[in-house]
Amino acid sequence: MRQFDVFVWGDRMAPPFTDKALGWFSTDRFNEQLLDSDAEWIVFAHSSIQIDRKFLNDLAETISSFPMVDAFAPRIHDTTTGKFLSGFRFDKRAGIAMLEENAPLRYVAAPHPYLAAFSRRIVQRTGRFDDELSTEEQLADYSFRMLHAGGSMFSVPYLVASGTAAGTPYGNINDLAYAIVKSFGLWKSRRFLLRHAGCIHHLWANRRALQEKREKATLLSKLRKESLDKLF
Repeated sequence: MRQFDVFVWGDRMAPPFTDKALGWFSTDRFNEQLLDSDAEWIVFAHSSIQIDRKFLNDLAETISSFPMVDAFAPRIHDTTTGKFLSGFRFDKRAGIAMLEENAPLRYVAAPHPYLAAFSRRIVQRTGRFDDELSTEEQLADYSFRMLHAGGSMFSVPYLVASGTAAGTPYGNINDLAYAIVKSFGLWKSRRFLLRHAGCIHHLWANRRALQEKREKATLLSKLRKESLDKLF
């Protein structure tokens, strides 16, 4: 079994280096590629992010330091702006909000969509990605559903990769709303929906499929209130 498989989405690219303990896959179709993956951990990275040996070595050390964590939200050093972009906490009005640059070690609700790492054990418990969503929102949706499977995602400030991350992450509000309501229901999402009322029509038009997916995601939920509270 390999230590890491790296799924690179966005522009197709050749692997920057090769290693027998590492698999590279250039793909936007996560579900198809998961069938060919047998690594202990899977890294999801946009093609604009530099996945090098140093980052993977740092990730391996972080995994060893936090053996009970199922997923990590590394920071991104945006070489264009010089800023550090982090994972996301829950926010009752915005849905999710990026951590501050000086945020400490903490659990998060979702990674920056350009970089995330999930353990094979939580992938096996969470299941398939929702490929009806845009790629960025697939990663948020998967992180939310992972919570119901008993998983947790951690932000470690010193786990950093460099690259460019232009644009507004999770900018597809319809898909983000779909993912939030799927995992947390209408009542817990009410402040977000009131602020983004335009997405309600989308949710209503897709209500049957959404309800079916919500039941599957939460039927045997292991998420507890005290765990959810840590993500705000």
